[in-house]
Amino acid sequence: MRVLIAPDKFAGTLTAVEAAAAIEEGWRRRDPDAEVLVAPMADGGPGFIDVLAAVVDGTLLSVTVRGPLGGEVPATVLVAGETAYVETAQACGLHLVEPGDRRPEDGTTYGVGQLIAAAVDAGAKRIILGLGGSGTNDAGAGLLAALGATGQGGRLDAGATGLAALTAVDLEPARSRMAGIEFVAASDVENPMLGLRGATNVFGSQKGLTDERKPEVDGWLTRFAELAGRKTADQKGAGAAGGLGYALLLLGAERVSGIDLVAELTGLKDKAGRVDLVLSGEGAFDFQSRDGKVIAGVAKVANDAMRPCVVLAGKVLIGAREMRTMGVESAYSLVDAVGEERAFADPHGSLAAVAERVARTWAR
Repeated sequence: MRVLIAPDKFAGTLTAVEAAAAIEEGWRRRDPDAEVLVAPMADGGPGFIDVLAAVVDGTLLSVTVRGPLGGEVPATVLVAGETAYVETAQACGLHLVEPGDRRPEDGTTYGVGQLIAAAVDAGAKRIILGLGGSGTNDAGAGLLAALGATGQGGRLDAGATGLAALTAVDLEPARSRMAGIEFVAASDVENPMLGLRGATNVFGSQKGLTDERKPEVDGWLTRFAELAGRKTADQKGAGAAGGLGYALLLLGAERVSGIDLVAELTGLKDKAGRVDLVLSGEGAFDFQSRDGKVIAGVAKVANDAMRPCVVLAGKVLIGAREMRTMGVESAYSLVDAVGEERAFADPHGSLAAVAERVARTWAR
């Protein structure tokens, strides 16, 4: 039996690399002679660098940057020749803020700009940034400030709150400093930055922004966009990562699919064509899994190769009809199999146990 294991992270419990190891361990208990190919995946959010570091021949550069609420946080940049890979969540991720302290309107992306500066200082001419999992909503103003942009009447580095009283924005220093640098924004979010489908209204709640605050915060971002470039705010992907996509588009970035980029770099298509079964997974297999997420991307590759795709997830929250629409043959839930308490207390062991059960059905 030949099996490809290509999971996403199980948010809060296992990285994609750890999840892949647990699934392989469980599968081999039932099918020890299986030929197993492993390809941990990411869509641009947390885990982006861990996944790429395993397949890209490069050097990890350790840096310390400003976190979303001002404190210093450790981060890494993967440098491969003149190309650098940056995981923006390492500097502004939601996981960096305790649930009781979440104030996305005050969060800054300044640290992301510092990561970009570190990549340029290391000789990068092309910077690929994974967007996702942010705890900020500042339209990337902090990123631009770290690269030299300035504002009058407000502050670019103080979150959306700092944009409230802006009267002028000068992006030229940042653009001059980044002249000759190619930016690629890896994200599957197509939302614009403003309005009902924008960053604030669609993603603000999951970051801790109340419905009552959303109109005001969206108004602050609108003020910034009117000063920095209103048309760019309407482009696809401008609303990614709390508006980080907007800032990168202002710097001339090209937007690409995060899952497609990772799939290409990990050789997922080639590996899928060499196996009998593809296994993927994530923490919650739900309706959001359809929209440019890892499982949807892996399932598409598996279907193109005419291979069945099976999902292992912490929770399975969609039905068989929706699964098959995505190209997923079957899905198995850790919570249903071992109980919620064990699933969270021992995620590795629980995932391995479920993988063993999957092998009973699917191994030859």
